[in-house]
Amino acid sequence: MKYKPSSPDRRAGVSETSGPRVVDVQALIDTHPLSAVQKRLLLLCFLVVAIDGFDTALIGFIAPAIRAEWGLAVSRLGPLFAAGLVGLMAGAFAVGPLADRHGRKAMLAASMLVFGLASLASSLSRDLETLTWLRFITGVGLGGAMPTSLTLAAEYCPAARRASLVTLMFCGFTIGSALGGLIAAQVLEGYGWRPLLVGGGGVPLALAPILWWTLPESVRYLLATGAEASRIAVVLAKTAPNAELGGTVFAGATAAHVSPVRQVFSGGLMGGTLLLWLAFFMSLLVVYLLSNWMPTLIQRSTGASLSHAALIAAMLQVGGTIGAIVVGRLMDALNPHHVLGAAYAVGAAFILLISMTTAMPWLMGLAVFGAGFCVSGGQVGANALSAAFYPTSYRATGVSWANAIGRSGSIVGSLLGGWMLALGWGVTTVYALVAIPALVAAAALLILGANERRRHAKLPY
Repeated sequence: MKYKPSSPDRRAGVSETSGPRVVDVQALIDTHPLSAVQKRLLLLCFLVVAIDGFDTALIGFIAPAIRAEWGLAVSRLGPLFAAGLVGLMAGAFAVGPLADRHGRKAMLAASMLVFGLASLASSLSRDLETLTWLRFITGVGLGGAMPTSLTLAAEYCPAARRASLVTLMFCGFTIGSALGGLIAAQVLEGYGWRPLLVGGGGVPLALAPILWWTLPESVRYLLATGAEASRIAVVLAKTAPNAELGGTVFAGATAAHVSPVRQVFSGGLMGGTLLLWLAFFMSLLVVYLLSNWMPTLIQRSTGASLSHAALIAAMLQVGGTIGAIVVGRLMDALNPHHVLGAAYAVGAAFILLISMTTAMPWLMGLAVFGAGFCVSGGQVGANALSAAFYPTSYRATGVSWANAIGRSGSIVGSLLGGWMLALGWGVTTVYALVAIPALVAAAALLILGANERRRHAKLPY
């Protein structure tokens, strides 16, 4: 339910009563311009997501060098790729409830510390088994960091601009991915793969203390966990420097009395949670299947060179970056469930169009761009939606677990593409099947929107 002001004082987030003034913390954030503290927070969370993108792209670039150094068959690299994805899923499941219990800032810094140390240790690996286990631990760190940064950022964004700001922050993933490719291209040939993992671990290790010392704790989390009003006032004074906060009582979040995991399924949220999970699973299945197998699919369908196929496939990431920004703005202006449902439905059409444009590379590039714009951009928007769906007391758990379910979809998508190609299925059939999960995600989000309208209609105002 959106905040609706009824008086000048309410518009400022302050309610005058016969007793102490009551300040609604979210209303206060909503009615003040972005402060330097909020901008710095968004920038640091952008860097966290960029590190995730860098690591995701890096393992693909260094895998051939690892195989050559250790004389491995291509098939033996599968567990190495899977270990990182499984770690991401495990980290998201584990860290979300901890962030609701012990704070967003602490768990974000700890996650980056785990990731950095594991990445540095990976550079010292002398066999595939050791590297595979360390990739799992690296994934655990990143799996906790990304949704926790999303939760913290969302809780400091004005409601009217939340989707736009969160999706803009998530563009760090594609920028980080691009940097991973560019840096790997410069370093691999002359120095090998190990320095890349040293750099990939050193940056998050340097960032972890910066996150700890400079990030504010979520003021909504502080309120929900019963922090003293004076501590909340100190944080809010930096976020809204012009607000008068002396002698006030703060409101806007309630304390949790049961496990945050139980809360995700309580209070009429079970149906919504399951629909959100379905959308995340199907969305990331499509994103990872297309990202991992698009160059192969294009090469098989057009006979193009690998470099040409890679160039066309790169339009998927370009489209995803631009799509994230546009989808975020539309979500703030319109019904977010309708925006995302339409994005995935149109994305399914673009996926089908890719198989129909094999004779026209420029048109295929546009179709690939459109698929990235709608599906990858929609996934970033879904992250913003999940942060708005859950209350403060268990928001980190809700966001993290939705991401964990999505990560399981990414594992299925990565494996499914290879399985379909190994069976010798035609490219047209493969694209037609890939479009189905996008349609399922669209339906899940539209049903979720209808359920939310009914649920809010029953709430007392």
